[in-house]
Amino acid sequence: MTVRPRTVFVVLGITVLFGLVLVLGYLAWTVLTWILIAMLLAAALNPAVEAVERQGVSRGWAATGVFFTALLALAGIGALVVPPLVTQVSDFVDAVPDFIDDVVAGRGPFGFLQDEYQIVDRIREAIEREGAAGVLGLSEPVLDLVRSVATAVVGVITIVFLTYFMLLEGPRTIDGLLGLLPGHLRPRYERVGRDIYRTISGYVTGNLLISLVAGVLSTVVLFAVGSEYAVALGLLVAVLDLVPLAGATVAAIVVSTVILIETDWLRCLIVIAFFVAYQQFENHVLQPLVYGRTVQLSPLAVLCAVLVGAKLAGILGALVAIPVAGSLLAVGRELLEYRRDVAEGEPAP
Repeated sequence: MTVRPRTVFVVLGITVLFGLVLVLGYLAWTVLTWILIAMLLAAALNPAVEAVERQGVSRGWAATGVFFTALLALAGIGALVVPPLVTQVSDFVDAVPDFIDDVVAGRGPFGFLQDEYQIVDRIREAIEREGAAGVLGLSEPVLDLVRSVATAVVGVITIVFLTYFMLLEGPRTIDGLLGLLPGHLRPRYERVGRDIYRTISGYVTGNLLISLVAGVLSTVVLFAVGSEYAVALGLLVAVLDLVPLAGATVAAIVVSTVILIETDWLRCLIVIAFFVAYQQFENHVLQPLVYGRTVQLSPLAVLCAVLVGAKLAGILGALVAIPVAGSLLAVGRELLEYRRDVAEGEPAP
């Protein structure tokens, strides 16, 4: 069997092109992350834009109105949450030395760490030997921290503008791409696109709603047990709950530990009982409503998707794993339908 030189060059060209795409993706990973987040936010806001459009408003005015309404809502929530949040975080930072004094003196719920294991003495010896930076792994200069903060600020601003322009230009761009396809192929691609959009939009909207419910209920319970950091801890629960499956567990561990240090064993047990009950409610009621009806994935498929996504891209991978898996499922359903049409002898593109 002979291989023509043209075939060899084509294979080499495709390989080189694929390698360049991977290299460019790696170098532009931060920007690609911003674009992906903006796409998810635009998918979450687009149903509201379409609802306004159905009232006879043009796409531009509908997108602008919904976008700025969402910004005003976030600003209002921030005005209510940020002041107590700053106060509570500041109070917690001020209280940390007292917690450390209790551990050093062998008092409080974690006093046994010093009495039985001499944790404080060992940490002090490690700091004297390696320095605080070596013990905590803080070998990067302060300049890197400043650069990271600046990048985060630029990223937030970029994501805001990307989301707005995607709301404005998204349908027009998609119609332009579909217009490049042959007429007999367009209906099939439109159907796949609608399924993917419904999957992503439903997942993002539902996930935000679930996180909001988790944060509000946690804040109420923390206020009830007398925590002085209820708002800060409730916001932490809401943010961590965005990560499927593992986020709620991590939030429960962190919050329960803080409550144990701040109060006592009884209130800590109450908080633990709340998180156990709430996670059962979220796993068996809220998440099936989101993932079962919008993404149409089984719990096993959700778990596998999250694990693979987390391994490939960390927290961001875990966040986008479920909509990506749902999108692949939509493509797979369309391929199976195509194969069935061909097998039955029906004309199919």
